[in-house]
Amino acid sequence: EVQLVESGGGLVQPGGSLRLSCATSGFTVSRAAMSWVRQAPGKGVEWVSTINSSGGSTSYADSVKGRFTISRDNTKNTAYLQMNSLSPEDTAVYYCHANIMLITGHSNEYWGQGTQVTVSS
Repeated sequence: EVQLVESGGGLVQPGGSLRLSCATSGFTVSRAAMSWVRQAPGKGVEWVSTINSSGGSTSYADSVKGRFTISRDNTKNTAYLQMNSLSPEDTAVYYCHANIMLITGHSNEYWGQGTQVTVSS
C-alpha cells in the first residue's frame, strides 16, 4: 500500500525556518517525482516545488524561489522541503505528492495527509 506521511510542520515566527519531511512506503521512491503543494484556509491548492526522480532537477513557484529548497534521499525513501525566511503568507497546510512512473508515459499520483505550517508573531 502506498503511503506518504508528512511531518515537521508547526508554529514559527516570521523570518524563521522549518524543514518538512515526507516519508514514503509502498513503492520504489527512485521512480517517483516528488512535489510539495500547499493550501491556505479558504483558498485553492498552490503548487510549491517539484524534484525529479533522481534529484537532479528541481523547480519552484515564484513565491518561494530563493527561500525554499526541495531535496530527497532515496536511500531513506524520504523527500524534504527546507523553508527559510518564512512569512505569514506561507501559512498553509503543506501536502506531499508523488508521481510514480509505471511504464514510459504512464504514472499514478498519490497524496499525503498534510502538515500544518503557521507563521505568526
